[in-house]
Amino acid sequence: MLKIGLTGGIASGKSLVAQRFRELGAVLVDADVIAREVVEPGTEGLRRIVDAFGPDILDRGGRLDRARLGGIVFADPARREVLNGIVHPLVRARAAELLSSADPRGIVVQDIPLLVETGQGSNFHLVVVVDAPEELRVERMTGQRGMAEAEARSRIAAQATREERLAAADVVLDNTGSREEIVARVDRLWTERLLPFAANLADGTRAERPGSARLLPPDPAWPAIAERLAARIRKAAPELLAVDHIGSTAVPGLPAKDVIDLQLTVDSLATADGLAPALADAGFPAVPGAWRDTAKPGSEDPDLWQKRFHANADPGQAVNVHLRVAGSPGWRYALLFRDWLRCDAEARADYAMEKEQLSAQFADDAGTARYAEAKEPWFTGQALPRMEAWAASSGWQPPSYS
Repeated sequence: MLKIGLTGGIASGKSLVAQRFRELGAVLVDADVIAREVVEPGTEGLRRIVDAFGPDILDRGGRLDRARLGGIVFADPARREVLNGIVHPLVRARAAELLSSADPRGIVVQDIPLLVETGQGSNFHLVVVVDAPEELRVERMTGQRGMAEAEARSRIAAQATREERLAAADVVLDNTGSREEIVARVDRLWTERLLPFAANLADGTRAERPGSARLLPPDPAWPAIAERLAARIRKAAPELLAVDHIGSTAVPGLPAKDVIDLQLTVDSLATADGLAPALADAGFPAVPGAWRDTAKPGSEDPDLWQKRFHANADPGQAVNVHLRVAGSPGWRYALLFRDWLRCDAEARADYAMEKEQLSAQFADDAGTARYAEAKEPWFTGQALPRMEAWAASSGWQPPSYS
């Protein structure tokens, strides 16, 4: 199933978005609702809260006095951490129970107000953040909820910053406009990205990538995207020795296709094959037949260049995942090529010129195969001797995992 983590600051409009996802057919797992369930009278959660905060935290009916508890924890970060340490594990456990009963081909949206604060982003195929600036959120809380401004700002300050949430987001839904506008954004996301993502995930197939090799200007967001993807992969496959951002999007200042390349370092191809189901579940199914690097300089045994190749099921962000054995020629080449381009401005400019010429030459192609094949002579004839010379002069060495 496709797992979506939904979050947003207080008064951002997250509840409206969650409700729309439910109407469109998602299974909605609401952390706020669960958080209430796990502290109902007679539960282990309520007993532990009373132990931590005292019996005065209960109302006359023996239920949790939420207003009193809120006044305590929003004024004292240490006490808030105590409460979170009690409630959050119980919420996650209950959410896991609900997930286990969901349709394997469906879409599950987990509404988690403190997703960023609790570091849960790597648990999901995508993190969706509902966003609105602080002043608008304060206006909503004071105008629609009757909250005092000081209390509204205190509630905002107790959560992750807007910048922290945006950094964790795969998708940002702007909610500064009307209800109709945010609903339309959710509908487009559902139709154009989430439904095909869920279908690809269930079928174990990569997302389609129509179009030619169109180069984009360098995007400073590429490294952050790569790190979010790498975190999900590390979570799914802890046996990996390393996950590295490689390729053109890993080189600052270099034009590139909007494709994130990740190199997953393994101790053997047998390990790589064993990880295939976990990577597929995480959204990166294997691509049949793509088992060898095309760049094979010199007379080295072609079998030394074997790898395993996966790609993402998400149509919203193209990702190539290369599984290579530590110490193999292809593994070393990918890391050296990246580091050489990062350090050598002339090499970077030469490669950018080569890419731009070939991109223009194959601009009318329906795919990128001929563009990729045409780059191979530059990799072997130009890049290889120059980057080896750079490695020798700079003392560059690949990582060691012994």
